[in-house]
Amino acid sequence: MGFDVTFADFSVDPARSANAEVRYHGARFAGSHVALSAGGSVTLDFEVAHLKDVPQATLTVTALVSKLGSSPGHAPMDVLLQGEVLAGGLTVPGGGDLPHDNVFAVPGDLLGPGTNTLEIRSSAEASSMLWLYRITLDPVWERGRSERARTAEAARDSVFTYRTERRPAHAASAPWQAAPRLLFHIDRDERSLPAQLGWRTEDGAESAISFQANMSDFHGCHRAADGTAYEYRGLLTDRRPFSEETPNLAASPLYRFTTEEGWGGRWHASGELRLLVDDGGALVDRVTWRDQRGNSGTAVLHAPDAEVEATGVEASEEFDDGGEGADNLLESHHGKWLAFEDTARLDFTLARPAAVASYSLTSANDCADRDPRDWTLYGSHDGRTWTPLDTRSGETFPERHHTREFHLRTTAAPYGHYRLDITRNSGAGETQLARVRFAEAPAGRAFTGYYQRHNEGPIGYRGTPVAAPAVPVVAPRVAAELESAVASLAATAEALAALAAQLRRR
Repeated sequence: MGFDVTFADFSVDPARSANAEVRYHGARFAGSHVALSAGGSVTLDFEVAHLKDVPQATLTVTALVSKLGSSPGHAPMDVLLQGEVLAGGLTVPGGGDLPHDNVFAVPGDLLGPGTNTLEIRSSAEASSMLWLYRITLDPVWERGRSERARTAEAARDSVFTYRTERRPAHAASAPWQAAPRLLFHIDRDERSLPAQLGWRTEDGAESAISFQANMSDFHGCHRAADGTAYEYRGLLTDRRPFSEETPNLAASPLYRFTTEEGWGGRWHASGELRLLVDDGGALVDRVTWRDQRGNSGTAVLHAPDAEVEATGVEASEEFDDGGEGADNLLESHHGKWLAFEDTARLDFTLARPAAVASYSLTSANDCADRDPRDWTLYGSHDGRTWTPLDTRSGETFPERHHTREFHLRTTAAPYGHYRLDITRNSGAGETQLARVRFAEAPAGRAFTGYYQRHNEGPIGYRGTPVAAPAVPVVAPRVAAELESAVASLAATAEALAALAAQLRRR
């Protein structure tokens, strides 16, 4: 490789660069570019190591000529390498809003070992400004390498804040009104800046915006929760790298997802997705984006499935010979559990200890007088010692195969065993149920959607909340011993306090 990644990005001040020292003459930073007046120049000093590896280089200068009143403007550009003219009096298109890539072949024999000097100069005869956005330089066999590195470097600053304004749609003469600031961060670890962004909030408001390539500003539209449509625009006020403190900047939460992509008939593990959009309104429930490489995606947020799997159940009584055993309670078909008693007990073992926040019971296919009416739910670490968690009385099921959900009034500890102790049914000599389910409180939010890479078809895309750091689980016996030790220490402390009080009285 003859020289390292080489670029200068003038969309920020100071310029973002690699393998380049930048010098200015008659030039100033103008928000998204460097503006060169007549005779102004930008000079890059860059290093070349092995000339034999560089038969030719590819130089790309991205520039635009400013307008001059109603005319397109005029600011010819000279390109010099080691003082020799590569291009002289080049007329860069002007009058538009988008900069142009001007590509040049650089003969390898113009490059020298060590420091080389590239100069971009605006003609002394220029009547308007030459706007310079970026410069990249690559060995001919690696064209595009420096541009990819530049965009990746720019994408590291991925938390954006904009000052925004709105005005009613189809009211061009109406003044723009200040609106809440917009803060967002979307990162699939692909090191690419967003080009477009759309989102909907839980109150029904929607927005869709498109960015300048350097992210300096955006324009788009907004529809309020009441249906009123607005033009929407924003100006960049802050940009920074992501850090763990980022959520403190926003009223809305930062969502972090472990993701999967669906293709080839199954799901495949993918990278982490971080998602934050805060426009000063309600929480987002849908986000759509497209990045500057042409990749796009949509994420619809929802509560994750909080059901906890039960791997086994034992009943005090069951009609197993008739196919109506307790195992049916764990299935999704319309089977049932039947006990020939008016009271019964069901002991469930979970796949893992879980702090159950709710549970649901589904009535069976017939005989409403067999439905449970009074019961208590217990939790246990070891399946021997039980703690009461929830007690119900006088409950009814209005229909057959009707599911009712019951929420615990306080958060339970993470138990591995749960007991449903039915102390009274609705009057029959038998008791029955179709299903029993347990659920934790949802942790964060999940999403479902799609993802589409540039020049490829769409694929499935889904995510679940990033798991919190694991907390060691204390074995039940150890937990009991710790509780006993704490109680003993408390009693000892109380005795010592009493002794100290006696000594003081003496």
